[in-house]
Formats: sequence, C-alpha cells, structure tokens
Amino acid sequence: MKIILASASPRRKEILENAGLKFKVVKSDIEETVFEDETPEELVKRLSHEKAAYIADKNRAELVIGSDTVVAIDGKILGKPADEKEAYNMLKMLSGREHYVTTGVSMINREKGIDVTNHCTSSVKFKNLSDSDIYDYISTGEFKDKAGSYGIQGFGAVLVEYIKGDYFNIVGFPISMASDMMKESFGINIFTGSGLSE
Repeated sequence: MKIILASASPRRKEILENAGLKFKVVKSDIEETVFEDETPEELVKRLSHEKAAYIADKNRAELVIGSDTVVAIDGKILGKPADEKEAYNMLKMLSGREHYVTTGVSMINREKGIDVTNHCTSSVKFKNLSDSDIYDYISTGEFKDKAGSYGIQGFGAVLVEYIKGDYFNIVGFPISMASDMMKESFGINIFTGSGLSE
C-alpha cells in the first residue's frame, strides 16, 4: 500500500521521512472553519478527517494521512496568526503559562473501507517572556504558519520552560501514535516496512 500525506506542512513531511516512510505529498484544500463550542480535540479530529477524506476520494487505493494541530489555553483555540500583532497577542497570552497542543491524525483507505481517526495532546509551559523577548522572537519570522505563533523545533524552543507528553505532537505530528494506528488498522510496520509498497 502506498502512502499519501494530505498536508503541505514541512514539519509533518520531515517527521514521516525521519521515520523511514516513503510517501507523496498532496495538499488538501479544505476550508479550516472552527465551529462555535467545538473543543480542540473535536476540531483537530474533524479537520484531519476532512483533509484525508478530500484526498482519499480521488486516491482510493492509497493510505491517505490527514493531520491538524491547534494550541489551546483557557479553552480558547489558537490557530495560525494572521500577522505580527496577532502573533504578539498569542505569545503574550502564553507567557509564563501552561497550554495544550492537540494534533488529530486521520488515516483512510477507501478501497479497503478503513477509516480511523485519533488525537494526541501534550502540554507546554512557557517561561515568563518580556515584551523584548516576544518582539525578538517575532523578528525571526518563525511565528508564521504556526499554531500558537511558535515552532518548538526552532527558535521557539528558547521560549519553553518544560513540556509534558509527545514532543513530535507539539512539532505537528505524533509519529508514535500514528505508527500504532498504521500497525493496528493497516498492518504496516514502520520498522520493517511490511505492509507498504514502493
């Protein structure tokens, strides 16, 4: 079975490549709408499923993987910032506090009728950040296209006091959980490559 990653995220691509998987990337163009009263878990599971389903409908023989990540604090979902001002406000809100990063992962193979979705949540505590710290971080440009306005795998690591849970979930793709999903639902073993085709 061949794999399609329904995401243009360079971080997800890198995590899957580092796990030794061969796959092609096909960006899923869905509208990422947040519904009122939707929890972070409900949101990422719905969006990851919509992304995978959109591509799986056109690629019925492949295993299509969709994923979505959000940051949440005080029940408020923080998506990707629109601009530097929004990034500043998000980082100010996260300063000195613990927040949660939740990623949904969906895997669909239409031909076999397999459709599974799961999610993973990790917590991150930021150091107390001065305005200068926040502006300096924003000046790196790293906040762009990042849920919560930071990337833990880059300069954003400097903002962090501690994490609890799956580091790769915080980066954007919980590979350990995804590997379990592949094995249990599709018979794919990441270590041996069994269940995959070139």
